[in-house]
This record gives sequence, structure tokens and C-alpha cells, in this order.
Amino acid sequence: MDQGLDSEASPPPGSIDRSRVLDVRPLRCLAPRFPTQPGMSSASTPQSTPFVCVPPTGPFPTGVRPFYPFMVPNDSQQTANFSFGNDIPAPVPLNSFRTPTPQANGGMGRSKRASKGQRSGSLGVEGDSYSDYQSDPHAGEVGLNSADLDDVSYSGKRKGRKRRVDHGDELDVESLVNSFLTSFKLMEFDDYRRANGNTETVDTILLAYDLFRRRLTQLEEAKDFSSGVARRPDLKAGALLMTKGVRTNNTKRIGHVPGVEVGDIFFFRMELCIVGLHFPSMAGIDYLKTTMNEETVAVSIVSSGGYDDEGEDGDVLIYSGHGGLKDGRMSDQKLERGNLALEKSLHRANEVRVIRGVPEFPGATGKIYVYDGIYKVQESWGEKNRSGCNVFKYKLVRVPGQPEAFTLWKSIRQWKDGIARRPGVVLPDLTSGAETYPVYLVNDVDDEKGPAYFTYVSSLMYSKPFATPKPSLGCQCMGGCQPGGTNCPCNQKNGGYLLYSSLGVLLAHKPLLHECGPTCACPPNCRNRVSQAGPKVRLDVFKTKNRGWGLRSWDAIRAGGFICEYAGDVIDASTTGDFENENEDNYIFDATRSYEPLMAIQDDEDCNGSRKVPFPLVINAKNNGNVARFMNHSCSPNVIWLPVLRESDNNSYIHIAFFAIRHVPPMQELTYDYGRVPPEKGDHGRKKCLCGSVKCRGYFN
Repeated sequence: MDQGLDSEASPPPGSIDRSRVLDVRPLRCLAPRFPTQPGMSSASTPQSTPFVCVPPTGPFPTGVRPFYPFMVPNDSQQTANFSFGNDIPAPVPLNSFRTPTPQANGGMGRSKRASKGQRSGSLGVEGDSYSDYQSDPHAGEVGLNSADLDDVSYSGKRKGRKRRVDHGDELDVESLVNSFLTSFKLMEFDDYRRANGNTETVDTILLAYDLFRRRLTQLEEAKDFSSGVARRPDLKAGALLMTKGVRTNNTKRIGHVPGVEVGDIFFFRMELCIVGLHFPSMAGIDYLKTTMNEETVAVSIVSSGGYDDEGEDGDVLIYSGHGGLKDGRMSDQKLERGNLALEKSLHRANEVRVIRGVPEFPGATGKIYVYDGIYKVQESWGEKNRSGCNVFKYKLVRVPGQPEAFTLWKSIRQWKDGIARRPGVVLPDLTSGAETYPVYLVNDVDDEKGPAYFTYVSSLMYSKPFATPKPSLGCQCMGGCQPGGTNCPCNQKNGGYLLYSSLGVLLAHKPLLHECGPTCACPPNCRNRVSQAGPKVRLDVFKTKNRGWGLRSWDAIRAGGFICEYAGDVIDASTTGDFENENEDNYIFDATRSYEPLMAIQDDEDCNGSRKVPFPLVINAKNNGNVARFMNHSCSPNVIWLPVLRESDNNSYIHIAFFAIRHVPPMQELTYDYGRVPPEKGDHGRKKCLCGSVKCRGYFN
């Protein structure tokens, strides 16, 4: 509305432009206004003061009638007075009054989507920075309410209906989540594993959650792209899994949480919930009742910048209490709930887990949640904030002897800003400008000055492309391929969906990814050309302690995030046995090897987690290559490779793209499984494995 309930004056007759229809939005509540009568002080209001309502400024659109208490004709804007002595009819829900949606024929009608109480917002909702209601600024960017969950309530009750998705097809969310539960054998978790996690349990649950969330994102984005509706698949996926009992560390505890390491990162608040690191999906303080005197003590806090927290010191955090903020208005905080729990923790000196929210990149609203370890409350006091209201302040000090976490993020930020000098730098850019970001060559282990000489190339070098039996038609998406594009041949090759989110995150694991090729009309920044744009994170080639050179990233990488492709010379697969020199064999990528599937990812009925390479692709990166040649093997990798097909007329080009399996913190080594040679080759090229994983096979080829 152009005028709200606080308007003092009504517009004079004839001042309304009847040629336009104003945007009349639903009111959340109806606040009565009691004006001061002449001669009376504003501090006191007589009992006989009439109930005064100011009607919404009209005129109303055709077909819409005013309802009580707005019984005013279109040509009148007078104030309606109702005395308290009159009988007040049953109220009409204000959310039943909606702005009609224009139809294609120019008429006015109701939007089916609007009638469900869904919010609208921009798409590209891959991150945690959705526009949403927040009851507590410490919540970061996650809220949990019925509008977000739509078909799933937080109490675990499901509405008995299916979801409609792409092209009018029906999606049974229940069947989808059950398929993930079966694939990951999550229903086989006993009560002990639900109550007490370990690294394997936490990794499995987080992987299942993230894959399920990304799949929901893909399906719902294809459905809602044209309507501009942004859903919350992160909340929905978490609620669905938890109603099925899929979570771990489900008993609150003081101290570290089994299976979660200091420095682990999370992109969604629901991830903190399902692994038991921080139970509330919105509140910033989590607490429990002790058996002694039933006092509450704090067990964890999330500091995400909602209040005036001071956390630039890596070992000290000045944390503001919760509360005192409602509907955007500040008031005095109260010593209750979380605030009282922190005060009790001060006197009991118990450990409190601290999760710090840091911006994903400068200026971003989305947060990355970093587990910074355990702290103790050392001091508390009250003070006035910038609004003049009383707030509680708590000084928390980090317990010594823990691995660095937030301090590492601070160091990286200083490197990026040029404030601090990076130690151990041998070469500032290994790529000589071939990539968007420079790749540092770093050695702080010994005196070696670098790897053997090679020529840096950013992509595969084909001497001859693979031939296809029939020509491939390129897309005509001049503005780039879009979700739900039914006429896009590239989408059709990928099952009717777009492969990547707007952030370049892989939404569904396919045995073969079809990207736009040279004959497609879409621009270079098309969402279906992610692997063609090169690395989007800052990478390091660094000297490891016992495995030669390795690869890592300065930046945090989302699960499903693209890292790089494997560049080099495409060679004849029949010549792979000719490399008797071990140094030569170290830089061979053989897509014909057998690889362990990533758990049991089944996005296609014909996919059992394996990859489909339609041609025998072998790459030699000894003389020509990129950063991928430095990635080491691990039996428990954090990176997976997938074949990417780009077609042009009768020619096919296969590329190997690497994606993060799970969220990867900064400066953690990037590794993938080198695979196994066919049994007929015996022990050819077998080497001792030094990955150090609990699942280490002892060797690799």
C-alpha cells in the first residue's frame, strides 16, 4: 500500500488516480490505533476512545471487494469509526486478500502459487543466503517455517500429496528420499550410531544430505524458474531426513562432537543440526539442563555477525547475547534462556563449542560456518548498544592446544589483501597467466625448487576428435541455457534438467555430463559450460611431507563445486602399456580403469555410481598439463572425476572434470582415487599408498 495504518490524514476526494491499480499487499496483522481526543494528553487514553481503522488507499481492482473492517466504497477514503459497544463480526483472515495476478488475456485472476503462501525471490538459491524471515540474527541466513518446508512440517508430519515438477511430471518426494536412504543404507543405523557418531557416520550423513538437497534444488528450480519462486531445499532436505531418524549425535553434550573435526566447514545451518554440532536451526545459543540443580548451561554458539560480536582475535570472541530484536526493533535483552545459560557456563567453567560464520567472499550475504573448536566463558557484563538498549556481552577464550581454524581464515584473507607475505613461495604463478587466478608454487618443507619442467596448458590437446554416428544439434539459447528449458537440446541430453546451479555447483551426479559444444549459440558464461571456464578457486601446488607435490585450495570449496579439468595430450589407449618408466606413468590418466563408485549415487536408473566414458580416453600430462597432474591418490578422496562430453557436428570431445565430493576447507589437500588396472594387467605399476586413510588399500596403480 502507498499508505499504511499509521497515516494520520485521508486523501481529499478526487485526488486518487483511478487509471492505475496500486499494489495491495497482504497485511501480517491489524494494529488498532487509538487517537488522542482534543484536550487529552497522549500519555493517557480514555476508555471511550473509539476503535479507528484507516482503510487501504484505493481504488480496488475490478472484482475485488473491500472486507471488514474496510467497508468503504472506492470513491471514499473517510475514516471508519466503530465504538466498542457494537458487536464485532467474525474477523476475516487478512491473507485472503491478495493482489490479483494479471493473466495473459489482460484479465485479473488468482495465482495458484500465491495462494500457497510461498515467498518469491531470486533464483540461484544454492547458497545459504536466501531472503527469509529471521527471528534471531545469530541464525545466519537459515529459518525454518511452514512456508519454507511446504510439504514437510518440522514436526515430521507430511502432507499426503505429491509434488508437481518439470513438464507436468509428478515427483514423489517420499520415494526420492527413500531411494537416498536405501542407497546410503541410512536406515540401517542403530540407536548407538544415531546417538554417538564417528567420522564415517558424519561423512555419510552429510554426503546423503547434500546430494539430496542438490537434487531437490535441480528439480524445484526447473519447476519454479519462470515463476520466480525461491524454495528452501536445504531446510526441506534436512527436515525430511530428520523425520526419518537420519541424524547423528542426537543427544546434546558438552565438548567436542564425535566425527566433527576442528576446522570443518558447513554451508547450511541444517548441516550443523543433523550432525549434532548445534541443534537449533535459527537460534545462536544452544544449551542443556544439567543433572545438578537442573541448571542450564551453554553447549554451543554460532557467531555469524547478526549482533555486534567482536571476533577479529583468533582466540578471543566477544559474543553478544540473544534477544532484544523483534520485527526490526531493538529492546533490552533479558537474562533468560541462552543468555542465562552462558552466564551459568561462566560460573561452571564448562566448554562451549564455537561456530563462526564468515562471508563466503567479500560482500557476500551467505555464510560459511567454521567449527572453531571449544572455548570457555571468561567474563560477562552488560552495556548499551548503538540503539541505546541494554545487551549482554560474553568474553569467550579458546582452549589452547587445538588445530587452527578461524586463525587460518584470517591468514588467508591477509594473503589475498596483500597485508601479509605468503611463506614458502617459490613461484607466484605456475600457469604464467593461463588461468583466471594465479597458482602459487609453495615449498616450506625442503629446498626443492619445483617439479620437473613441463608446459602449462589449460585444456586437453586432441590430435583427432572422436567420431559420432550422427551429427549433434547445438542449442539456440542466446542468453544461456536455463532451468526448465524444454526446447534446449543440451538440457534434453541431461534428462531435461540443467546440470549446474547458478554458482556452478553440480546438482546431480550423472554417469556422463553433456555440456554445450562449439556449435551451440549460448555465450561463454552459460551455466552449461562450467568446466570450460577454468578453475574458479585459488589453487596451490605445494610440497607434501612424503608424497611429492600436491594440490590444495586457498578458498573453501562447496560439495559439488568444480575444481579443474585434467589437461594434457590425448593418446592412443593401446599404448598405455609402453610406459615402463615410473616417472612417465605418474602423469597418465586412464579413464578405462575401474573406479570405486561414490557410495551409491543413483541419479539415473541405469547408473550404479560408475562413470560412462563412451570412448577409451587416456591422457598423458608429462610434457603438457595443468594443475590436475599434481593431485595425489587417496583411498578416501575428497574429489571425484566425471566425464564431460562436448559435441560439435559429427565430432565428440571428452573431457575429465573434477568436482568436490564434500565441502573442502581451505588448505586441505585435494585428492582423488586413481582407480585400478584391469585384472589381466596384474600388478603392473603398483605403488605403495601413503594416503593414511583408515580405508587405505595399501597400494594404488
